[in-house]
Amino acid sequence: MPAGRRRPTGGDFPDRGDRRLGGRIARTPRKRYGPRIADRPSVPIPKAELHLHIEGTLEPELALAVAERNRLPLPYADAAELRARYQFHNLQSFLDVYYETMDVLRTEEDFADLAGGYLDRARAQGVRHAEIFFDPQAHIERGVPMATVVEGLWSVLAASDHRYGITSRLIMCFLRDRSLASAMEALESALPYRDRIVAVGLDSAEVGHPPSEFVELFDRARQEGFRCVAHAGEEGPSGYIWEALDLLRVDRIDHGNRCMEDPALVARLREEQVPLTVCPLSNLRLGAVGRVEDHPLLTMLDAGLLVTVNSDDPAYFGGYIDDNYRLIQQHLGIDDAQLLQLAGNSFRAAFLSDAERARYLTELEEYSPADR
Repeated sequence: MPAGRRRPTGGDFPDRGDRRLGGRIARTPRKRYGPRIADRPSVPIPKAELHLHIEGTLEPELALAVAERNRLPLPYADAAELRARYQFHNLQSFLDVYYETMDVLRTEEDFADLAGGYLDRARAQGVRHAEIFFDPQAHIERGVPMATVVEGLWSVLAASDHRYGITSRLIMCFLRDRSLASAMEALESALPYRDRIVAVGLDSAEVGHPPSEFVELFDRARQEGFRCVAHAGEEGPSGYIWEALDLLRVDRIDHGNRCMEDPALVARLREEQVPLTVCPLSNLRLGAVGRVEDHPLLTMLDAGLLVTVNSDDPAYFGGYIDDNYRLIQQHLGIDDAQLLQLAGNSFRAAFLSDAERARYLTELEEYSPADR
């Protein structure tokens, strides 16, 4: 077990009973009959969102409005034309459009509008706690300083619990396809905001950029008091997950789908209950799976892994978090008990205080889809 990782006690995670079957389980989705939580008009399940890029919530309508405000017109006649660009075949094809559209974000007001737009949608989809990624290097290299990004986001997030009923945390991600020196500079510029940024992460184009390139960076981040997470095993191999665990010593793995190719890794993730922040719609839209029915989420659950469901970049991938919940229940045979388990996992995997976690788990225990 890596240094610093606590082995979960029996009360930390839900009892999976006879579903804890080992690392390689091949199953077909189960047929379900009768109404399910996802099928009924209802109050959404209370949940946390742990894998959400705030820049990925930039809806076309807001992008065009911000572009006009900043006199940086985008080359699209309207939101429908821009949305038509949101057809991707892999991660890089998405990133090309993502960075182009992001260029309109220049002021604190822009980032505040971005955060408010996300929280408003998240509230309607049952989110009670959100841990929000942002990519400072992508802004700094355009001349937008760290202060503008953080102050703009924080002007909304500081009051998110009061205004939206959603507690929130910021996670600063490093772009793995940029240099280590660039990431170190971003880390230095974030130090004045340690009271607002709970963790650091690693994202962007994965293939060819293993976690091992960033050991020095993550060592420094931990010394400065940040928690650590990393994207691994989305397009990159399962070996990247091993590196993230052993070299970067992360608390969570973002995505992690390809762990299922390695039985030894599955056994370790199950034993240590390392959270995995899985994003079904994202995986579908970027070609990680050919069909929803091919997604490994059900197999991951049956293997006893601490899986959570998230929306990643919802403006680009066709749905927010509850849309992902409905997707997996309708296409994977996920039953109501498993849907509630996924929601519970999201609170257990979050960077919450004990009191916050207990409050949210109690709310989940008392949840009924018929609540009004």
